Amino acid sequence: MKNLLFLIIISALAFSCKSDKKSEVQNKEEAIEILDTPKVSLSEFDTKAGDYVGKEIEVTGIVDHVCKHGGKKILLVTDEGDAHIVADERFDEALMGEEIKVIGIVLEERIDEAYLLKMDEDNIKSHSEGASNEEQFNNKKKHLQEYRNKMKKEGIDHISNYSLQYVSHTNIATE
Repeated sequence: MKNLLFLIIISALAFSCKSDKKSEVQNKEEAIEILDTPKVSLSEFDTKAGDYVGKEIEVTGIVDHVCKHGGKKILLVTDEGDAHIVADERFDEALMGEEIKVIGIVLEERIDEAYLLKMDEDNIKSHSEGASNEEQFNNKKKHLQEYRNKMKKEGIDHISNYSLQYVSHTNIATE
């Protein structure tokens, strides 16, 4: 009888250890899924980026443009959408035309009335100092009014422009 009781206790302990290991493995798998960087298609970038402000996401597209003025910005495109990527370091111009996967942190630029007032002020100052001509001054003024009209029409207090702060990229062709 003692031997039978001893076997039952040993079996119960062995079974409980195995089930703990199974749930431990399950929890690790769940943690890995949580840590995976969310993938956002460029067709959905403008609508979904607001959900990820300050967080890393992954996007894939073709490098359509590398900024000539400093090289720290690229435009990533597909037929369905695009995203601007900004970096602290210069991008290699050889990326032009390449399909890449970018991991970046979503940034939000909010255009609200305070922002527009500052832009109006800068536009007036720039024009009065001769840094812009009459046409440039009026075009900027018109552009700022278009933002105001859009906010009023849509009943919103700001417009969000999203971009990505570059973290890393991989070339699709070399994956």
